[in-house]
Amino acid sequence: MESTNTEQIAAKLRAFIRDRYKVPESDPDFNDDTHLFDYGYVDSFGAVDLTTYVETAFGTKISESDLIAYPLNTINEISTFVFNRLQPKR
Repeated sequence: MESTNTEQIAAKLRAFIRDRYKVPESDPDFNDDTHLFDYGYVDSFGAVDLTTYVETAFGTKISESDLIAYPLNTINEISTFVFNRLQPKR
């Protein structure tokens, strides 16, 4: 994925979550820093679906240890994680 930044990743995540989990545009509580699980936007079954989407859409793998080591509860947290994973190894 060429020169993708966190905002581009967040925009794709936002669109996917709104569509998949039926979050209306008018929802005042939904933003990039909202805890998707605590606020009930995504449940445990949805977490698997969201993980699959992230891996497929951005070509990155999320391991069990990643789920423990990194907070992946908000759009911003997920987009930062994906962005960092997409960076070339030095």
